[in-house]
Formats: sequence, C-alpha cells, structure tokens
Amino acid sequence: MAHAAIRRERRTTRRTLRAELRRRSAATRLTASCRRRPRSLATVAIAAGVDRTTAAGCANGLRTVAKRLGVTPAATARTRRTVAGGRAHRTHGVSRYTLGQVRILIRAYRPRKPEYVAAVARIATLAGGAR
Repeated sequence: MAHAAIRRERRTTRRTLRAELRRRSAATRLTASCRRRPRSLATVAIAAGVDRTTAAGCANGLRTVAKRLGVTPAATARTRRTVAGGRAHRTHGVSRYTLGQVRILIRAYRPRKPEYVAAVARIATLAGGAR
C-alpha cells in the first residue's frame, strides 16, 4: 500500500508540474507574439502580467491617450472562429498597436489608480520604454 501512495503522490506532483509548464510556456508565447507583431492594448497588458480587469481599464485609458496624441493603430483584418473550430466567412477590422506606439502612449499616460500605475510600470518593462 505504501508504494501505491507514493506512486499517486508522484503522479500528482508531475501533473502540477506539467500544468505550471503549460502556463509558463503560454505566457512566454504571448509575450513573444507581442514583440513580433501589433497586438491590442489589453493583450499587451495581459502579456506584461496584469490581470484582465485591470488590463481592460488600463487599455481604455491608453486608448484615450492615443486619441489625444493622434496615434492611429494599425487596422488589421481578423477572421472569427466558428463554434466547430473552423473559420467564419467574414472578416472584421480590428485595431492593433505596435510596441513602439505603446511606448509613446505609456509615456503620456498618467493614471491615478494605484493598480493602473503598477500596470503601466509592468507594460513599460515589457515594451522597453522608460517610465
């Protein structure tokens, strides 16, 4: 019986280690994709390690700054996925920002909420801009 308990414990440990490895590799892939091509402001914030609700609020503030500065995002066509895993027939336009544009925005953005201040600092670290 002791052997079965040890085996079960090792299996559980391996399962948690695999889950952690999947989580870390997904975060690394997301960060790399933000460096390679334009992404949405919320995606850049999430890649920097900001939680989703704070990322959404921070992205709204950065969009306002973009309007004020006249920074226009790149318009990209995106194809939606269907429920069955295929692709839909119609594409729709989405706005994506490069990391260079994100650097400009975070220099001009002055958030007041402490969560947003911390989020902008993390985004600045990802984007390589001085804050």
